[in-house]
Amino acid sequence: MGRPGTGAGSGARPPPGRTPAPASGRARVRKATADPGTGSPRARLECDAMAAGDQVPLSVCIIAQDAESQLEACVRSVPFAREVVVLDGGSCDRTMDLARSLGARVEQRPFDGFVSQKNAALSHARCDWVLSLDADERISEPLQHEITALFQGGAPAAAGYDMPRRAYHLGRWIRGGGWYPDHKLRLFRRDRGRFGGEDPHDRVLVDGPVGRLHGDILHYPYQDLFDHITRMDRYTSRAAHASLAQGRRLPLLRMLAQPPLRFLKAYLLRGGFRDGRAGFVLACMASMYELMRYAKLWELQRQARER
Repeated sequence: MGRPGTGAGSGARPPPGRTPAPASGRARVRKATADPGTGSPRARLECDAMAAGDQVPLSVCIIAQDAESQLEACVRSVPFAREVVVLDGGSCDRTMDLARSLGARVEQRPFDGFVSQKNAALSHARCDWVLSLDADERISEPLQHEITALFQGGAPAAAGYDMPRRAYHLGRWIRGGGWYPDHKLRLFRRDRGRFGGEDPHDRVLVDGPVGRLHGDILHYPYQDLFDHITRMDRYTSRAAHASLAQGRRLPLLRMLAQPPLRFLKAYLLRGGFRDGRAGFVLACMASMYELMRYAKLWELQRQARER
């Protein structure tokens, strides 16, 4: 299966002493005014006016929901940004209060899918450049320095930049199975990029050249295996409904072949075996993801025919 990071829940906590520590201190951000961050000339001037100290002319856009246990580490990992915007999808915990206490500007919008929610978050940014994050992600110190250096001397040359993402799950940093380097395009000009893809697997579509950074996004996608299974159930339901809406067919051969092929690809071809028992479990989960997605699509199609 993929490595979805919703930013909407509570993933694993960083392992003590084993994770590059997020930079300390508050993210220095500007509070929102009554003017919506729509990219208007006034909004851009406000972003330019925030050029205090060594801050980068960059809006960090974070989608979050019930992310109280994760959000602080995420926000504190971007102290270089002029603005942090948190788009809350309907939290029942202290996510919004925590975001405000960290200096972030908080907006609200009912969650209706990852692609739609992330595009909505972009509309609230005031800077020309945006860095899109989920609440269960952090920017490593090497990547912090790399992004800061990128903006020295003016705007970056490319329209967007991708970077590797490293995930911590089942008590270790996962290296194989397609989990790393898992490049994600997250830094881009707001007027040149939008989110596309199919829920729950969003991706940034950029009009223009794309560069590559080498520091890691640190990802803590799940609290434990139970959380992984719970989210997989939710993600496969979303994927099945999306496939049904697109009128996708479901050949029996694909339903038979795809789950075992996914296991072999993750465990053998992509080196999941290097992660020991964790790699074996994750390869099995990848296979199960495919089976659940196809089984749910089959059931939806059957129900549609019976109506």
